[in-house]
Amino acid sequence: MERLQKVIAQAGIASRRKAEELIIEGKVKVNGKVVTELGTKVGVSDRVEVGGVPVERERKVYYLFYKPRGVISAVSDDKQRKVVTDFFPFVEQRIFPVGRLDYDTSGLLILTNDGEFSNLLTHPRYQIDKTYVARLNGIPQRHLLKRLAEGIQLEDGKTAPARVKELSVDRKKQRALIEITIHEGRNRQVRRMFEAIGFEVQKLKRERYAFLNLNGLNAGEFRELTTHEVKQLRTLAETGSLR
Repeated sequence: MERLQKVIAQAGIASRRKAEELIIEGKVKVNGKVVTELGTKVGVSDRVEVGGVPVERERKVYYLFYKPRGVISAVSDDKQRKVVTDFFPFVEQRIFPVGRLDYDTSGLLILTNDGEFSNLLTHPRYQIDKTYVARLNGIPQRHLLKRLAEGIQLEDGKTAPARVKELSVDRKKQRALIEITIHEGRNRQVRRMFEAIGFEVQKLKRERYAFLNLNGLNAGEFRELTTHEVKQLRTLAETGSLR
């Protein structure tokens, strides 16, 4: 169930405030009856009309996408670069990315047309783990990785504690693969964290988002989240656990 003014606004008919005015003025009907109370909630099966015109309501959709490198996490780009929604040409709903991945970062990204769900997952107070694998130019010593794990000072403040694990090192090429799990979402945060200890990230991929992973997908491919997965994500964001 959603508030009537929100349903009208999401349909693109009017802003939330204008929708409230239309309701008060008696120009909105639910199931053939005029409704003037702002607290009214409607379900998917309810028929809503504004000025005698039926409101078209989009089915809520949720996608897990394997974003390739060189793609913008947006629905459009003024420089005509490829954006994530270009990979969904047959999806009728007006979807958008939940949060973002940098242009040069690949990996797991969620797209939806559910604004409430998106806000729930991206709000700073909801601490959802995001796991990345970074290929570094150089091999950091353990005490430096410990600094990342404890939180490190960046120009926009100290980062929250992270989980950091060395996956492999190539001493001949002087490279290292490091897994890092954070729950913040600052701009270019993982790259900046490694830069703060003196290492450049050559390649970065988001492997997991909460309990979701990229199993079965190649870069540029996607799948719909199951109803259970969507429910679990909501529960995790709201309670901090998968109870």
